[in-house]
Amino acid sequence: MAKLSFPVGPQHPALKEPENLRFTVDGELVVDADIRIGYVHRSIERSCSERNYVQDMYLCERVCGICSNAHTLCYAMTCEKLADIEVPERAQYIRMLMHEFERIHSHLLWLGVAGHEVGFETLFMYVWRDREIIQDILEMVSGNRGHYAMTTLGGVRYDITPEMADRIREGLKVLRQRAERYADIATTEATFLKRASGVGVASGEVCRSLGAAGPTARGSGVPFDIRTAFPYLKYHTVEWQVRTSELCDVLGRTLVRVLEVIDACDICLQALDIMPEGDIQARFPRKVPEGEAIARVEAQRGELIYYIRSDGSDVPARVKIRTPTLANLPVSLEMLRGGQIADIPIAFASIDPCFSCTDRMVVLDDAHTGEARQMTWPELVKLGRQR
Repeated sequence: MAKLSFPVGPQHPALKEPENLRFTVDGELVVDADIRIGYVHRSIERSCSERNYVQDMYLCERVCGICSNAHTLCYAMTCEKLADIEVPERAQYIRMLMHEFERIHSHLLWLGVAGHEVGFETLFMYVWRDREIIQDILEMVSGNRGHYAMTTLGGVRYDITPEMADRIREGLKVLRQRAERYADIATTEATFLKRASGVGVASGEVCRSLGAAGPTARGSGVPFDIRTAFPYLKYHTVEWQVRTSELCDVLGRTLVRVLEVIDACDICLQALDIMPEGDIQARFPRKVPEGEAIARVEAQRGELIYYIRSDGSDVPARVKIRTPTLANLPVSLEMLRGGQIADIPIAFASIDPCFSCTDRMVVLDDAHTGEARQMTWPELVKLGRQR
């Protein structure tokens, strides 16, 4: 049988965001896979250089709707390094709570979508029902169910009252029990096992060599988590463990995420018990001293990195964002190669991709012609290979 090549996207009813996947198949077997991104470029990095540090906080929050708190946290940590600001201890605990609340919300969202991708609609309905618990908690604490705007430069916007803490404990205890049930389903339910076990395989060696991050890497036995590798906030004051799986497939990535929901509940319950009283906000200067800084956090999809350079004014000279999806795209193609066409949706979804986070554009100045033209990231990579 002759090998055939066909595209999926950039416009496709099964895709939530525009991206272009191209597959070479031999019958039902995927022989090769490639990807082209750059369809959702929004110029956020460039726009940050035209607004002040406070305005950029809300711009960076909109890099991703699901990871909005992770982006504001990483941005604020970078700015605070530049300004040499010490965030109050209570504010750090509240930031950690919001960080883990969002992790729970994101992982449950992904688990429901995974159930939908494999035709397990009952799992989708149950998980998204339970996800409302954490959404209600986020709304109670911040006032919003998305784009929470809790993190500010120097601290957090709102405090957590004792009444809020009691309601949070009640909700987290229910979510922890439900997450344990989902861990049991993932390892025993035939519907899910047949579609997840042995699908989208990527070894730990492949993940390391291609720079995979987050649950994608940990699902292949790579025990790397920014919360322990480069500790931040107050993670060193609570007990938890880096979850990994040696399965190296969709099932392994699923188990890692479900177990991380359980750990997130435990982290939050401990934090509520030990966080001290005190201020939740430190004064942040209007102008930031000249210099450059970098910060990294463990977002839901993996390592998120912010780089900011200051020229001493109230507007950053450069803001650079490295999102985890960019790190996980190379290994996602390895997961697809050698698999079945029917497994493409769940295998690719197992990295929890976000292309609105990922897409970039650069302007290339040609030294020979003196012309400048815009180029997407894939075009730049292709040009580099040609040269």
